[in-house]
Amino acid sequence: MKQNLVEKIAQKYTVGLPEGAVVRSGDYISIQPEHILTHDNTAPVAEKFNTIGAAKMANPRQPMFALDHNVQDTSEANLMKYAGIEAFAKKMGVDFYPAGRGIGHQIMCEEGYAFPGTMAVASDSHANMYGGLGCLGTPVVRTDAAAIWATGRTWWQIPPVAKVEFIGKLSAGVTGKDVIITLAGFFNKDEVLNHALEFSGNGIKSLSIDDRLTIANMTTEWGALVGLFPIDSNTIQWLRKRADFIAARGLEGVPSDEDCINGIHPRMNHDRIQQLEMDNLSANAGSFYAKELTLELATVTPHVSGPDNVKTMASITEMTGKNITINKAYLVSCTNSRADDLAQAANAVRGRKVAEHVEFYIAAASSEVQAVSENNGDWQTLLDAGARPLPPGCGPCIGLGTGLLKDGEVGISATNRNFKGRMGDPTAKAYLASPAVVAASAIAGKITGPELFSKIKPAGSIVINSQSYANKSTVSLLEGFPEHISGELIFCHQDNLNTDGIYPGKYTYVDGLTPEQMAAVVMENYDPEFGKIVEENDILVSGYNFGTGSSREQAATALKYRGIQMVLAGSFSQTYKRNALNNGYLIIESPEIVNDLKEKFGTEKLTVKTGMIATIDFASSLLIVNDKEYPISPVGEAAQELILTGGLENWVKDRI
Repeated sequence: MKQNLVEKIAQKYTVGLPEGAVVRSGDYISIQPEHILTHDNTAPVAEKFNTIGAAKMANPRQPMFALDHNVQDTSEANLMKYAGIEAFAKKMGVDFYPAGRGIGHQIMCEEGYAFPGTMAVASDSHANMYGGLGCLGTPVVRTDAAAIWATGRTWWQIPPVAKVEFIGKLSAGVTGKDVIITLAGFFNKDEVLNHALEFSGNGIKSLSIDDRLTIANMTTEWGALVGLFPIDSNTIQWLRKRADFIAARGLEGVPSDEDCINGIHPRMNHDRIQQLEMDNLSANAGSFYAKELTLELATVTPHVSGPDNVKTMASITEMTGKNITINKAYLVSCTNSRADDLAQAANAVRGRKVAEHVEFYIAAASSEVQAVSENNGDWQTLLDAGARPLPPGCGPCIGLGTGLLKDGEVGISATNRNFKGRMGDPTAKAYLASPAVVAASAIAGKITGPELFSKIKPAGSIVINSQSYANKSTVSLLEGFPEHISGELIFCHQDNLNTDGIYPGKYTYVDGLTPEQMAAVVMENYDPEFGKIVEENDILVSGYNFGTGSSREQAATALKYRGIQMVLAGSFSQTYKRNALNNGYLIIESPEIVNDLKEKFGTEKLTVKTGMIATIDFASSLLIVNDKEYPISPVGEAAQELILTGGLENWVKDRI
């Protein structure tokens, strides 16, 4: 069977597959990723790990800890927290990178944890960044991280895969940041929400690895779960250059000397790169993509996104004409603080001074990036212009440390998010742009670029493909897992029904609520009548992107406690999906039934008792309603195990 690149890499890291089985989009699989990153959140993951009853790592070479979020905090409490994480790493034999070494995602790339053709995850939403190197990177939640530590494994449902084709070549002065801002602003109707993206096309070869890392990083803000670039000559060249750099640097800073054989780096070395070239991993011609998007690179010009979201964009020429005064500028984060980014910013400020009313903050993505920038003279150029240096780390990008936006201030940043309140006061306005635009704006004191571009409308297209389910194979069911379930459909039409609507925030941090009390308030914010309408064993059907919003697990468990057998939706928030299955609660995507119920019942009533009985045939992967069959993705053994054991923590306890 033909597979795209996402499916091919996922196949390599799937465990427990029957002989000859081929994985594809929609499958629930048990994965054993090559590596997993945790950062400052290592401490709460460790608490889950201990609560589960685990005493040792299944494979100490699999995890990596890097302290990067709150590195400016030198309070006794934070230093104790960091010391505790370091001590835990030493006890468990896990690679550890201290505060100041850099942002975890950057280290994952620099030190070969995120290696092309492998699968690596992180308990952080920007694991997508690894796709810039052809590594299948995707985020997991903290329970998954603890499970991987304890067993080496967790579960994953392979997302629908979309192909994004780049055609042509970028104009001079246009960067990868401009590409991803354009993609998010041009295709801004959730076209790629919860998809895995594969980038392709003749325009790929003109994009540097730094450009690719930036684009892959911000596929998160575009709504995707993966942003995967092909493994090509640019990738190999970058790896060889990096391997030579490490060989010259020596193994200083490599945490696990025992992994270094004959003085050779355990992950970033020429033998491994040569093997990668021989593997020649790529998508099969004619493999299936749920959507195909195109973007003409020649029509991309510098744009600014925001404020408050990444889906609103304006050209730098338009923004310059608006005369938007800024108070702060930022060149920090894992998105755009590599050596090339710092060089672009330095070129924009050379021989000039930051405007008197502007604070311009810079932080390299890692200590090695800063050293390269210093050797190139770019770091000093930025300092001479008046930039204020911060240690390598996340800092203001996540709203921590020095230089946050104050009440009513305006900032422009080369980071990945500009959500209201993220970088400081919620009344402030944050815009996103490329390093050169950020630096030029710091000099001018208002949003502008180092040069203006003619107004060009971005050119792109999207095609939605359908896939035949005629050849779907019968699903093997584990002992004890039902062949089918039936129940009355309860319809809640709302798209983007968020976790506050499902389980009100005012109850989230009330300790000691019983399952019965949680069940009594479920969906209270969405529809106060919901609890009076539904009955035990009903099946809830809702709209698209169900469970968006916060990561509270109660939004899944409260429905389970209410006796709702399962939730059907057009699509789910990925975090909600993980929280549901991690708590042994079944959810299934079926856009066809959602569309049919919307047409039949409309949107007048918040909750509709449909009187329609649905049957889920798990062996045949079918939803049957009034004799009409709707295909669903197979509920594979990985998902079945979670349902039978009552969730991921119990699954882990059974295996340690």
